[in-house]
Amino acid sequence: MLLPAAVALALCVAVPPAAAAADAPDSKVPPALAKGEALFNTNCSVCHGAGARGTKQGPPVLDKIYEPNHHADIAFYRAAEMGVRAHHWKFGDMPKIPGVARDDLTQIITYIRWLQKQAGIF
Repeated sequence: MLLPAAVALALCVAVPPAAAAADAPDSKVPPALAKGEALFNTNCSVCHGAGARGTKQGPPVLDKIYEPNHHADIAFYRAAEMGVRAHHWKFGDMPKIPGVARDDLTQIITYIRWLQKQAGIF
């Protein structure tokens, strides 16, 4: 059954903004990224903060400087596996992160890239 145009329009106008917002994309971490989030929280958040927002000990990776065209995934692997000298921040050199496997880093980087997309970095 088709609704008359006036009724359909009235329904669209009558929908409160809160109901429309409920249909907006959810920024909850997708289940496929839960392992990356947990690994990030365990190994990276001490310096890079909850949700990668940074701390007094380390920079946020939600900064435009860390988008993929400037810091490709290999830069994140290298930083965790080998450490990296300070070059975009005032926090000192980043030490290598012992005990984090390459597969774990893949999960972490995927999670970070998702956070960056949510933040509108790329």
